[in-house]
Amino acid sequence: MMRQNRALAELKNGRVIDIAWTMASQQRERDLLPIRIPLDMGLIGWRLLLIRASDAARFAAIRQPADLQALDALQGHDWPDTDILRANHYRVQTASDYAGMFKMLQSGRVDYFPRAVFEVWNEAAAFAGQGLAVAPGLALHYPSAFYFFVNPANTALAGALRRGLEAMLADGSFSRVFHDYYGAMLARSALDKRRVFELRNVLLSPATPLQQRELWLRPGRSR
Repeated sequence: MMRQNRALAELKNGRVIDIAWTMASQQRERDLLPIRIPLDMGLIGWRLLLIRASDAARFAAIRQPADLQALDALQGHDWPDTDILRANHYRVQTASDYAGMFKMLQSGRVDYFPRAVFEVWNEAAAFAGQGLAVAPGLALHYPSAFYFFVNPANTALAGALRRGLEAMLADGSFSRVFHDYYGAMLARSALDKRRVFELRNVLLSPATPLQQRELWLRPGRSR
């Protein structure tokens, strides 16, 4: 187990690890070799808000981004999401201790903790006894990708990964695995029924294959 910055530094320097999967940014794509097929179909950029359950009515009443921008979000100090939120005029406090972040939310030091759809439900269940829950009716979205990254010199591994993923896309197994793994979370999240605040991703590389629509999740579309 490593924090993101250390894992990516080890990968860049050709030590310890050969592959990492993490959220893309222009800097990471300069330092490392990305396989530009989003493993999560962009789901990393669909964020639900972990809050104190006692604040549910307060968040249900939010109608405009400005209402949310007036509150304090929580993110990791080395997460790309921190820069994205701040660039979109959201107030963000940061921390480096993952377990301690939930204590910060619980104690009222921050108001909400944006989490990816595939993270938030398990975390809400784990901390329900501490009074945390998913905010009703709201979501944040910014275009983003979760890629495999390898060392820039490891073109053989990059090629093997790309060929494997392209084969999965071609035979439909990529979509099947995605929906087998994420389908229940997506159904529970009901993204197409939430008020979605769209954010610009200032870290997104121009090389991101947004034009390949089959690579990206479109809420309300079953497959």
